[in-house]
Amino acid sequence: MSRFILLFVMLCLSVNVHAEGFITRLLNKPVPGGVAVVPLGNDPSAPKVTYQGKPVLVVKEEGVRWIAIVGIPLSAKPGSQTLKVTAGRGNHTATFTVEDRRYKEQHITLKNERQVNPNPDDLKRIERELAEQTQAYRIFSPGTPSNLLLDKPVDGRLSSPFGLRRFFNGQERNPHSGLDFAVPAGTPIKAPAAGKVILVGDYFFNGRTVFLDHGQGFISMFCHLSKVDVKLGQEVPRGGAVGRVGSTGRATGPHLHWNISLNDARVDPAIFIGAYKP
Repeated sequence: MSRFILLFVMLCLSVNVHAEGFITRLLNKPVPGGVAVVPLGNDPSAPKVTYQGKPVLVVKEEGVRWIAIVGIPLSAKPGSQTLKVTAGRGNHTATFTVEDRRYKEQHITLKNERQVNPNPDDLKRIERELAEQTQAYRIFSPGTPSNLLLDKPVDGRLSSPFGLRRFFNGQERNPHSGLDFAVPAGTPIKAPAAGKVILVGDYFFNGRTVFLDHGQGFISMFCHLSKVDVKLGQEVPRGGAVGRVGSTGRATGPHLHWNISLNDARVDPAIFIGAYKP
């Protein structure tokens, strides 16, 4: 009898692991700045999902069921969150739970005091540039991303992780919203997934910058570039050239800063390259 029970438990476990699916196991990190993967059922057509009023990426997992891949803002508090779902069976809601996570601090010294305390003209420029970038982050195009397990845009050491509370010359500023790679200036940057160039700019904080839309609000941003190798509206294949690593904008040295955004929430890129550390 005990042997039968053991076999039954093992069978249940294997079914649950298979039912969860590869994408869920890879991406489901429901913390502030993380990703929640929420099952939606197996309707014939893709459900439409919103979170905090913004559309959400929906894909079919292993050809079996629809799942929502939800970006969780760093500002999210632990607890239950609600999605609005429109599917074949009408409107309903789905929920997920945000778990707690604490991020470390980073203290940076900058020689250029204007990049810590911008002057009035700088502030006008920053406000204008922020509006451009916010608009790009909110683009939601149709089509399924070519891949969700992303390639690293450069091969190099991860330096500053996502989510750090940052202090510039002793003054706290916004948390680190991306992942930094410490690589030499001029290193080629490759597209981690196929996408369309939706913004190219040279910004006060970010320096030379490229936004790449992978589909359904799944967006990469690359900044501090020394050179941009793409044009606005260009379709870039997976592995295609985006630009070259540099130290333009607010940077203490050459590196690549890479953002990932889902439903206009900046999330940890390490999740998508298998480098996430709780």
